[in-house]
Amino acid sequence: MDEISPERVAELLADGADPTVVDIREPPAFRRGHIPGSLNVPFRRLPDRVAELADADHIVTVCPHGKSSVQAAKLVESYEGVDDAAVESMAGGLSEWDGEIESGADGDAEPDEGPAAPF
Repeated sequence: MDEISPERVAELLADGADPTVVDIREPPAFRRGHIPGSLNVPFRRLPDRVAELADADHIVTVCPHGKSSVQAAKLVESYEGVDDAAVESMAGGLSEWDGEIESGADGDAEPDEGPAAPF
């Protein structure tokens, strides 16, 4: 499993290479700020949702400090549906990201609390 620098991720995004950036934090953290265009798939839900990544050519997993995203990348890489994709973890996580941050998006559409919450 490889790691990719935050600078290289920013370059790929700026060049229109469109890697699939998978932010594995929980929805409230994702809404507070994330890499623009990233997909929110909380780590705990990744095994159930990894099939959603089957069409991606390049997948970059992201977490706060680059530790949990290594495990997420290994999980994604082990899924036979993404065997042709390059799968990498962003080194240092969001704490090392100097690029643009987007906030407020729903990410994982599941509500966290309130009348529509699953629990």
